[in-house]
Amino acid sequence: MDPHADLQQADTSPPDESTDPPPRMTRHQILTLISLASVNFSSMICYSILGPFFPHEAENKGASQTVIGLIFGCYAVCNLIGSLIMGKYIVQIGAKFMLVVGLFVSSVCTIIFGLLDRVPAGPPFITLCFIVRSIDALGFAAAMTSTFAMTAKIFPNNVATVLGSLEIFTGLGLIMGPPVGGWFYQSFGYEVPFLLLGCFLLIMVPFNIYVLPTIDADPSKDSFFRLLTKAKVVLICYAIFTLSAGLGFLDATLSLFAMETFGLSAGYVGLIMLGLSLPYCLASPLMGYFTDKYPATRSWFMVIGGLATATGFCFLGPAPFFYLPSQLWLLVLMLGVIGFSLGMTAIPTFPEIIGCAYDLGYEEGLSTLGMVSGLFGAVWSTGMFYGPVVGGVITQHLSFRWAAVVQGGLAFLAAFLLALCYLYERPRQQSTREESRRKDESTPLLAE
Repeated sequence: MDPHADLQQADTSPPDESTDPPPRMTRHQILTLISLASVNFSSMICYSILGPFFPHEAENKGASQTVIGLIFGCYAVCNLIGSLIMGKYIVQIGAKFMLVVGLFVSSVCTIIFGLLDRVPAGPPFITLCFIVRSIDALGFAAAMTSTFAMTAKIFPNNVATVLGSLEIFTGLGLIMGPPVGGWFYQSFGYEVPFLLLGCFLLIMVPFNIYVLPTIDADPSKDSFFRLLTKAKVVLICYAIFTLSAGLGFLDATLSLFAMETFGLSAGYVGLIMLGLSLPYCLASPLMGYFTDKYPATRSWFMVIGGLATATGFCFLGPAPFFYLPSQLWLLVLMLGVIGFSLGMTAIPTFPEIIGCAYDLGYEEGLSTLGMVSGLFGAVWSTGMFYGPVVGGVITQHLSFRWAAVVQGGLAFLAAFLLALCYLYERPRQQSTREESRRKDESTPLLAE
């Protein structure tokens, strides 16, 4: 079977949403899905291994809680810059080339990061952490921006379903990263987790070179700024920001809070983080399939998911004004609530922004998809910077419990604003449909 013919068949499919069952995937689409899943899994497992033990290791190397937050945050800043640039120029660079190079850079940086324990404590260690994490972020931005764009290009009729399926492997990476990283760290020391997973990521490079298709497209004259003139896009971007801010906050602060409050080791902290990633892994494909089958539910899934996220963060500590003691079972339960609600909120956002872009008259093609993917990555990275940095500062000067309340407040505000936006848009959409129906009914069946 000719893969180029398969790609042409996928490209010519209409991007409009449909409630009809999606057509059976071609061999080329299946291979591409496997390739993209490997990217999600390998990238996220290398990203998530830091959570259980790196804050403790960095603290022993002379880094404060604020500096640890900045180390996590610098990754997000560089990811933001890289996502915007690569989303804009994905056509000129090439989606496949961008993904493969991004994987290679990320794998090398993961290996180098595992050797930083040999660096003297204090400024040398902290400086190299910033440099390596920043370069790693650029590679990650390249890989993930091209992954989102290629997914929407090759699977135009069921974007949310495919993204939800890919998030299974994102969730598996998040699930396996903390316990595997914590166990290897506890058993073999600091270097082994990074060296093993960095080499695993490096193996994915030739596999993706062989499997991924080359997608040709023409550059577009559209810009990010015109996309942000639509209020709905801005609010969805804010919702994405709150999700990544919450995850970044947990990456930088949860392990220290669990160790100090419950006296847990790094290995057990990794197991606790399963409470966050496992529900997300289970929720994502369900939400993707359901929102593709019933596109009208996407908006309210985002609203309900935001409210559930806010509730989870408020009871995570729990909040001081509840006057409840910190308990391990409550912490794990609320991590599960947050993980499931993240799937509810995050999966519908990408196809919703794509729909808004087409409503604004953007051309249907790789250029627009790359732009939307870059915007998604940039907003996500902004939250990943805000979460650990601001969360680390609040944790250091107040407490983890108050910092979690702030994250919950951000999620609640996003859900509230999105609900107002959808309630405002609904009457206008109904009037537009009624006007279109009247025009159809007044059109003569036969021309005289």
